[in-house]
Amino acid sequence: MTDVDNSRVSIILPAKNEAASLKHLLPELKNCFPESEIIVVDDGSNDTTVEVCESNNVTCLQHQYSKGNGAAIKSGTRAATGEILVFMDADGQHLAEEITKLLDVLEQGYDMVVGARKFGHQANYGRGLANTVYNKFASLVTGHLVKDLTSGFRVVRAEKFKEFLYMLPNGFSYPSTITMAFFRVGYSVVYAPINVKNRIGKSHIRPLRDGLRFLLIIFRITTLYSPLKIFLPISSFVFLVGFMYYIYTYITDDRFTNMSALLILSAISIFLVGLVSEQITMLLYKKDAK
Repeated sequence: MTDVDNSRVSIILPAKNEAASLKHLLPELKNCFPESEIIVVDDGSNDTTVEVCESNNVTCLQHQYSKGNGAAIKSGTRAATGEILVFMDADGQHLAEEITKLLDVLEQGYDMVVGARKFGHQANYGRGLANTVYNKFASLVTGHLVKDLTSGFRVVRAEKFKEFLYMLPNGFSYPSTITMAFFRVGYSVVYAPINVKNRIGKSHIRPLRDGLRFLLIIFRITTLYSPLKIFLPISSFVFLVGFMYYIYTYITDDRFTNMSALLILSAISIFLVGLVSEQITMLLYKKDAK
């Protein structure tokens, strides 16, 4: 049993056609956290999600059409009254008893605790490999060890999470966005190992559609954290190519070509765009003076 006062906790579950798993998960949550606020955000479901919530006396917020996982997270956060927010999937993968572990770690002085899955607990080998790439890249960019960038199971202090609510995308990349935002402003983030089960029902992620979308996460990671880390290498490479081409044409033709000039000017332009983006990013994360 955690030492955290359960009445301070709001548990938020984004759900789309997850009635089958909610039938089992909601009673478990009610049993483990009888004093906590539980909010299910029905993201345009066409099953009995609402009826399951009503039968378990759980708050259910409804989206009239599917807006996305991130949009559901934002709706749940706006409605939550707890000082501590718990986010978990409604598909049966996350265990109610694991919340206690994350809450206990949070009370050690952290601002966000993320449940980190093992490689073997990923939905499939491809997802596991992709998440490993995301984790390695995010660790390189931020300088912090990132064990599970895309995990949807996390606990966080509500006041600090709400600071970045406007930044969160409506799709599945909200976990990476909020993680980068916390690292960027210096909030304390830690990863705690969790056990997961196989989901109930079918996944809403489509390999082709969402696989291409998830590739963009890599660029979002960098541009959200520090744009210069992606613009500077590109600028340096283009400048090097232009300079080497100038050396080559100078030796062979004794002249400075238009292509060399174009590449060098392009390199300078890319660097300046990155510099401006860096300044904009700093303003984006700057808190309003109190």
